[in-house]
Amino acid sequence: MNAFSSAAIEILQEFLQKLTGLGPEETAPLFEASSTVTLQANQVYIPQGDKSKKLAFIEKGVMRAYAIKENGDEATLYIRWEGQLIASHDTIINLRPSRFIYRALEDCKLLEVDYDVLDNIMRAKPEFEPLRNFFLMRMLSESLDMIESFVFLSPEERYQKLISDKFNIVNRVPDKHLASMLGVTPVSLSRIRKRIQQKH
Repeated sequence: MNAFSSAAIEILQEFLQKLTGLGPEETAPLFEASSTVTLQANQVYIPQGDKSKKLAFIEKGVMRAYAIKENGDEATLYIRWEGQLIASHDTIINLRPSRFIYRALEDCKLLEVDYDVLDNIMRAKPEFEPLRNFFLMRMLSESLDMIESFVFLSPEERYQKLISDKFNIVNRVPDKHLASMLGVTPVSLSRIRKRIQQKH
């Protein structure tokens, strides 16, 4: 826990206070149940088939969740970066082994807590109920957003949304992973970039 930066802790404490109205002293049990995890680039965080209920805040680095299809191709579910949460919705929401692999694309630093431990703390304190609902609704909302983006947005619009959310992410993630997440080939991704450049 000491390895986690004070700036990141302040961000989390401010977030928790906005969500629950509780100050640092009252939310201390949540941080006491957490630990710092460091990952090297390309290190697996959650392997396929894992049953653990890890929930982590990314202080530093970029991570990818993906599955390997029967033909050996990798299908990227999503990419996460600093200030975001990462967890397996399979294990936490669906209570089944993870179908996806969660891997660090860069050296990463995470603040991790076991969701069952966190859930017990939140259940014991009614004032934490908004936080408990937030974690579950956040995962469900993110899943729905991904589905809706494929229904309502073109690949080019999905790419533009990605760079508006995190403009430099395209310089930190290999094109093949970005293309997979957007549902296009690397060649198509290159064409999308050229079209956007021509518009500007």
